[in-house]
Order: sequence, then structure tokens, then C-alpha cells
Amino acid sequence: MKLTIATRESRLALWQAEHVKTLLTELGHEVTLLGMTTQGDQILDRSLSKVGGKGLFVKELEVAIEQGRADLAVHSLKDVPMALPEGFSLACVMEREDPRDALVSNRFANLAELPQGAVIGTSSLRRVALLRALRPDLRIEPLRGNLDTRLRKLDEGQFDAIVLAAAGLKRLGLASRIRAVFEPHEMLPAAGQGALGIEILSARADVMQLFAPLAHSATWLRVAAERAVSRAMGGSCSMPLAAFATLDGEQLTIEAIWGDPEGRIPLVHAQASAGVQDVDAATRLGEQVAISLKAAMARAGASTPAETAAL
Repeated sequence: MKLTIATRESRLALWQAEHVKTLLTELGHEVTLLGMTTQGDQILDRSLSKVGGKGLFVKELEVAIEQGRADLAVHSLKDVPMALPEGFSLACVMEREDPRDALVSNRFANLAELPQGAVIGTSSLRRVALLRALRPDLRIEPLRGNLDTRLRKLDEGQFDAIVLAAAGLKRLGLASRIRAVFEPHEMLPAAGQGALGIEILSARADVMQLFAPLAHSATWLRVAAERAVSRAMGGSCSMPLAAFATLDGEQLTIEAIWGDPEGRIPLVHAQASAGVQDVDAATRLGEQVAISLKAAMARAGASTPAETAAL
């Protein structure tokens, strides 16, 4: 089958699209790429939470699919809104790369080495909240742009350290830039971090079936639970929320953390485990954790998810 992949034109997005192209070509399909620049790539002077959230990275790609100019889009699931537009579906979730966050610095080997008042860069409200809990003495400054832009800003001396997803650095052959990784108990990852998702029109059953060989069931179950937590919490770029699942046999464990980016309220945790065999069961477990997290937030005097989304 002839297929066209809509993709952002950042180096990481192109790597991801080329990766999927190679896998599809090996299955006997003829694949081309349609490179596009999204609003999320163009607006770099404001945080995503203030200009429209994660949808800014995918809307133009979805329009291309809807218009028939492309058959699918490859996304970092971390960047995909928790509720897809009507008429769109995830055809496949592929095997996850390292889901952890990474510290990148030219001067310091880990977070503990950063001196008091050091400047650390991130524009993720989740990372801001978790960093404040770990090191309230640091100056956390906004950092937007694609991966190469963020590294350039670090190398120019604008920051003492920055926090990035380990997966992106490893995919681009930049693992040597990682000075330390944050284990999940230190900095819980974002829902879907490190996983790739394939978005298509729901009506395209012909395309849907092509991706069965590329789907990774364990990753799909994990990210289904994580995304269910975030969806139930009203999750977006304006939600300082972490959600991460592990799978041991059929036992799925999902943990979620809400954090106050200003550090006024201690981190709020919720966790649950259950045996799961399908995406629906994983989704229900995630929804259960969201209910527990909302109750814990209320006990802690934290804002409701609707109020938090207005931050």
C-alpha cells in the first residue's frame, strides 16, 4: 500500500517518522513523508499552557490526514492531547523507549551538584513542580523550542542545567549529553513519555490493520492507564500532573502525582494495582487513580483540576 506520513519537521519528529517509514517499508509498503511546521513549533516565546496546549503540535497534521494529503501521523504520545478529535483514533502504540527524565549539564554531574540558586531550564509544569519538591533553592526558568534549540541555549550559557526526556536524546544519538537520569521515584514521568503513537482516521480500517505487527501490547496497556489518569484530571500542558504505569505479568501498577508549580502545597500522590488484560481494563484502573488523586488533592487543600487548568 502507498502511505504518506504527516510529520513535524523538527529533527526528533523526522527521526520518529523515518523510523516508522523504515518499519512499514520492511512490511512491503511504499511510504513518503509530508513535512509540516505546526503552531507549536512557531510559538516559542510563551509556554504551551498559555497558548493552547499540546494540540498546537498535532492540529496541522490532523488537518492533512482529514484532507487526504496524509494517511497517518507519528507522535510522541506525551505531546498528544488526551482526547483525540472526533473521527481520529490511535492505530498503534509502539514499544516504549526510556520513559525517564534526564538532566543535561555542561558543568554538573547530577541535581545534587547544582549550587544554590543555579538556573535550571524547563517549561513543563510537571517538571517544575517535581524539581521544586527536590530542590526548592534552584531558579527554574522557561525553556521552549525543539530539542536542538534547548541544547543550544544550554551550551550558550543561559542555563546551568536543563531537563529533557531521555527518550528523545537517545533516539537522536545524544545519550552522551545525559549527565544523570531521574528514576521514577525521584521524578515521575509524564503520561505516555517515551512512547510513539500512530494517529489515523477512525474510518480507515485498511490502515488500522497494517499496524498490528508494530503494536506493543505491554506499552499500550501502560500508556492507556497513564492517559486515562490525565484525561480524567482534565490533563493538558496546563496541568502539573505525572502518571506512570509498570506492568509485571498481568499486574498493572499506576502511580500519579499532582504538584503545585509554586511549591506552596506538598506533592499529592495516588496509586493502584490490578490484573489487566486489555486496554479497557487499563483505562478503568487509570480512572480509579484519578478519583483517588482528586480526593487526595481536596484533603491537601489543592485546587480542583478545573481550577488548576487555569494556571
